[in-house]
Amino acid sequence: MNTIRFVDTTIRDGHQSLWAENMTTGMMLPVAERMDQAGFEGIELISGSHLKKCVKELKEDPWERVRLVAKKITRTPLRVIAGRVNTFEYNPLSMYRLFMERMAANGIKEARISEEWNEFAGWKRKAQVAHDVGMRAILNLIYSVSPKHTDEYFAQKTRAAASLNVYRLCLKDPGGLLTPERMQTLVPVIFKNANGIPVELHTHCTTGLGPLCCIEGMKLGIQSINTALPPLADATSNPSLYNVAKNARALGYPTEIDEEALRPVSQHFTAIAKREGFPIGAPVEYDFSQYLHQVPGGMLSNLRHQLRKVGLEHKFPEALEEAIRVRAEFGYPIMVTPLSQFVGSQAAINVILGERYKEVTDQVIKYALGYCGEEGGREMDPDVKDKILDRPRAREWARWIPEEITIDEMRRKLGGPGVSDEELLLRWIVGKEDIDAMRAAPKRGEYLSAEQPLVSLLRQLTQRTDYSHIHVQRPGLSITLAKRSSPRDIA
Repeated sequence: MNTIRFVDTTIRDGHQSLWAENMTTGMMLPVAERMDQAGFEGIELISGSHLKKCVKELKEDPWERVRLVAKKITRTPLRVIAGRVNTFEYNPLSMYRLFMERMAANGIKEARISEEWNEFAGWKRKAQVAHDVGMRAILNLIYSVSPKHTDEYFAQKTRAAASLNVYRLCLKDPGGLLTPERMQTLVPVIFKNANGIPVELHTHCTTGLGPLCCIEGMKLGIQSINTALPPLADATSNPSLYNVAKNARALGYPTEIDEEALRPVSQHFTAIAKREGFPIGAPVEYDFSQYLHQVPGGMLSNLRHQLRKVGLEHKFPEALEEAIRVRAEFGYPIMVTPLSQFVGSQAAINVILGERYKEVTDQVIKYALGYCGEEGGREMDPDVKDKILDRPRAREWARWIPEEITIDEMRRKLGGPGVSDEELLLRWIVGKEDIDAMRAAPKRGEYLSAEQPLVSLLRQLTQRTDYSHIHVQRPGLSITLAKRSSPRDIA
């Protein structure tokens, strides 16, 4: 029987799916070494979207995050999710290359690469960059459900991806849309066309079927599965490591993971969730409507928020119905960032205004013009396309030519020769003001490990110099520590 191995997603996709990317570096560090020693094949750490979140909201330097975690995780390859770097803007190849260079320089060993259209040209460019900077490339075959996402579609896409001779392919199911039955028909097609390249599975639990798809994947020959640790598993996140590993052994498959060593990690993150009021992932009921609108979990909450702001939250079901129509008219894009946001936002606008396509965003205009992938502009409903492009703003965008700017040009544009590569990337994504605000903010410390919290607290406090006495008291225990200022204090 094949040995089943695991890639951890807790400190990347887990908190992206459930905690809105609000996990700080200090939450990761106390358990990083324990995760490193557990036997994972890889550990996901960061993506392009995290850079913006870190700077603007968490007031943390994302590059420092990578460096600090890489110092503690030395045995297990760290991964970056290398899709779009600046999510909703044009990404010049020069900036993508710089992003990957800095990730590699700071300790990232593998890149799981996405193209929102499963486009060969994009895969080729990004895989070459990964190779050039010394990273192993994993190409995502992003799963979707529509009239055009057939077995033949995935056969052709798999052959194209395999022709690039990358380290691995990954069947990526961001919406949790796979079913055990679809796994039975799809996985053999992928294996047949993968030219011997290993295939791993990345799915979500949005419909409640993620763990069942993992079981089916094992039976069909997949040996590497992406999982998260509770409380950052299940719900809209990835399947739980403990559940998948237990099911693997019940089916007779050996596993290479030390689950008991990871229990304190789960305890640590559970303590943080309770302290901070963060969601705790739990299995969900099967929801067939997810297959109709396919709006990802994060977008569902955002869509509801948009409607709530204008007093129309009661129209949420109508907005989901509208999303089904918009997606079809947009040519059935894969519901993954940024395409899912284009569909969901336009659906909300149509419902709020009570008239379809009365107003559209610049992103939707660029989509119709083919700037967000030629496939989108080519396969869009002609009548809808004409309606979107028949306005002055669209005629302005029609004259726009994407600029393949060089690094030197970008540096001149954003601050001059003294700007470091890492700061240049951040300025491109968020701007100098946000970076200055991040640096001015008080530094966040590490969270105490849930394991022996009192001992950890005392250890940290004794390393500080800004006190003379420390008094710790709890029921049944009182401790006072006094700082020694001279030899006479020692008696």
